[in-house]
Amino acid sequence: MNVLSIGNSFSQDAQRYLHRIAKADGFSLNTFNLYIGGCPLSLHYRNMLSEERAYTLEMNGESTGFRVSLKESLLNRNWDVVTIQQVSHESPYYNTYQPYLNKIVEYVRHCVSKAKIAIHQTWAYENGCQRLKEELGYQNDIDMFNDIKASYEKAAEAINADLVIPSGEVFQKLLASGIETIHRDTYHAGYGLGRYTLGLLWYVILTGNDITSNTFSDFDEEISKADIETAKRCVMEFLK
Repeated sequence: MNVLSIGNSFSQDAQRYLHRIAKADGFSLNTFNLYIGGCPLSLHYRNMLSEERAYTLEMNGESTGFRVSLKESLLNRNWDVVTIQQVSHESPYYNTYQPYLNKIVEYVRHCVSKAKIAIHQTWAYENGCQRLKEELGYQNDIDMFNDIKASYEKAAEAINADLVIPSGEVFQKLLASGIETIHRDTYHAGYGLGRYTLGLLWYVILTGNDITSNTFSDFDEEISKADIETAKRCVMEFLK
């Protein structure tokens, strides 16, 4: 399976362990991320029009050092899934998605007609995050998440998405289960548990495979056995 993300640092977080989680399960899954930090849909759209080599290409959770355009990336191979998302600080506001989302997805479908389109639902900032209150005006993470969820639901409907990857929802489940910290800087995913949970979730949504017995454990930051089991339990709730 080949997966391409039109993303930013949040898809970078999600893809860090994904290839190796799949490999531990004996499943061939190659991940590619078109990376520009803090990239919104509006900039992805401008890059689409310009065909500029604006992205750093990441493969299987690592930077390749190559600069690529959106067009050449889409035409590079037969993609099974292409994911798309809004930048985190604009994710609660659906008016920032359009008309860029529809135009980008139309372009993706023209270039890779057989690929499934997945909406990657991003996550809320941590309670106490300066950006949460001062930049976005939210009093808590739940209010931000509720707006994010509503916006991504509209987005998925607007483009008739084949899949929704509910990263924001799984993070809320982790917090509800008693996990205290899932962010590394109050908004990006933590290098250990945060990124690991995202990788598990993407693997489950993309493949439908059970991750209960998955043995991957090569983390950039230590995760306790108890937290590993909590992550798996939360993710398995999304297995259909």
